[in-house]
Order: sequence, then C-alpha cells, then structure tokens
Amino acid sequence: MVRPDKVEAVAEIAENFRGASASVVTEYRGLTMAQLTTLRRSLGDGATYRVAKNTLVKRAAEDAGVEGLDSMLVGPTAITFITGEPVDAAKALREFARTNQGLVIKGGFMEGRALSVDEVNRLADLESREVLLSKMAGAMKGTMAKAAGLFAAPASQVARLAQALADKRAEEGGAAPAAEAAPESDTDSAS
Repeated sequence: MVRPDKVEAVAEIAENFRGASASVVTEYRGLTMAQLTTLRRSLGDGATYRVAKNTLVKRAAEDAGVEGLDSMLVGPTAITFITGEPVDAAKALREFARTNQGLVIKGGFMEGRALSVDEVNRLADLESREVLLSKMAGAMKGTMAKAAGLFAAPASQVARLAQALADKRAEEGGAAPAAEAAPESDTDSAS
C-alpha cells in the first residue's frame, strides 16, 4: 500500500528536479547535523540540499524525466538542487568536501544528462558567471578600441599626407619665386 507521505515526497523531489538548472548527488555518511547545516548555508540561496531515500529519488527522477542517476543512488544519498548558478554551488560542495571527509560527491545532472564526478569538479573549476562576463566585456572593449584605431587610421593617414603635401608646396612655393627671379636676372644681364 502506498503511503501518502511517500507520494508527497516523490512529487516534491520530482518538482525540485524539474525546477533545477542542475543537481549534484552526494553521500553524507558521517556528517553531523551541525555540519549539514553549515553545508546548507555555504550553498547560499540558489541551492537546496536535501537528504532523501534512494527509492524515492529514483521514482522522482523517473517522473521528472531525469535519467542516468541510478548508479549514483547507493548508500546514504543527498541531492543538491541548484536553481542559481551551478558553478557557485559546485565550488561550495567541493570546498566543503575537502574539509569534511564525510561528504562525497557522486555525480550530478545538468542540461538533460548525467554528470560524472570529474565533470562536477570541472564545473567547480570554472569561474563564476560574473567573472566570465566581466572578462568577456573587457575583451570586447579591447576589440572595440582596436577597431576604432583601425577605422581612424586611414583618416589620420590622409591628414598626415595632406599636411606633408602642404609643407612640400610651401617649400616649393618659397623656392619658386627665387628661381623665377634668377632667370630674369640672366636675361637682364644678356641684354
């Protein structure tokens, strides 16, 4: 007989899977309630850490269309449902696992596919969205400055060429009256 509390738990976990941009499956064996509370706080507002029975998670994952987690759902399991930035949550989980040996990252799920432990760690190695956006903006600004320089170069070359031509004419113009005066004096002396 199906118990209503289990049906409700499966529905809630399935909804968490549907609303999450990513999820990370962990084992929490040996962690105290105080350590779990610290972990939940370190994840911030964009992620929730939920301890659940493997059979309920399997049913919820099936209901939500999440595949590939069955091999991860062995032993005491907790899932981090990430609604915010996956990179930040993956970093927080990895940092917590480094200082607390009881937390073991088993894998995850993102963008319609299961993630291995290595892929979760690579996700944690990425820089945050804000840092990547600022780097991209800096690169675009540099590119725009180069483009502005390239577009301004022909105009400045024309201006330098016009100035050089004006300087040359001024030199020739100053020398031309003297050259014209010299032949007249030659004709004066011939007469």
